[in-house]
Amino acid sequence: MASGATPAIEVADLVKIFGTVTAVGGISFTVPAGQTVALLGGNGAGKTTTISMLLGLLQPSAGAIRLFGEDLTTRRHYLLPRMNFSSPYVELPHRLTIRQNLEVFARLYGLVEREARLQAVIEDLELTALSGRRVGTLSAGQKTRVALAKAMLNQPELLLLDEPTASLDPDTADWVRGYLERYQARHGAAILLASHNMGEVERLADHVLMMRQGLIVDRGAPRDLIRRYSRQNLEEVFLDIARDRRAGSRNAATGDSDAMTGGAPSLDSEIGPT
Repeated sequence: MASGATPAIEVADLVKIFGTVTAVGGISFTVPAGQTVALLGGNGAGKTTTISMLLGLLQPSAGAIRLFGEDLTTRRHYLLPRMNFSSPYVELPHRLTIRQNLEVFARLYGLVEREARLQAVIEDLELTALSGRRVGTLSAGQKTRVALAKAMLNQPELLLLDEPTASLDPDTADWVRGYLERYQARHGAAILLASHNMGEVERLADHVLMMRQGLIVDRGAPRDLIRRYSRQNLEEVFLDIARDRRAGSRNAATGDSDAMTGGAPSLDSEIGPT
């Protein structure tokens, strides 16, 4: 991010409570313009709830969200056209073809020169040969590419990506990562990435936020986290955090399961109750 540039995302003390369950327990982070930040954590860590609040789908119980320097609560309808979201787990209408689905979203986004933009995205995501097929007939990997095509229609300044290469073969997944890198380089877009593919995160992310039980329990550049936990790769770091092994402890380096925290207080005792 250039010096003085407004961050794409600024989150301060964000909380979401469902009844007696605290899904997100007071997190703060920034996603600089033009950078990729990965939001990592096991199932139930709070990633999906956080993304849902950033999309305006859930109202925070407390805290603040600013996108491009503007308050999301009061400026939602102005901010949402500048961003988009992709997840292979959100189904598009099966009876519509790829082109028809993209046409619907292009109209919803109010795109100018709609047909030209539609064709450009279909070509960019190499969907030309498939564009006349109904979405319900596609493979899981093909649906993933269509979901990404939908997210690129409005040329977003901010992309929220949930498992963007899920179900893709290694060659296609590598192509998609390259596409995202090229798009970011051309447009200066910011990306918030949720992924369980640690190799993907190491390649794409400038910064990583590690979530556990609704809180951010560690953060840093991938290489810095790997060094801090004395590990070989980010997947090993992920396992250390998921299993409550502290950075720099004997057990984080050896994986000793007899004393998961190496004699130090657990992360739970350090960060307080959720």
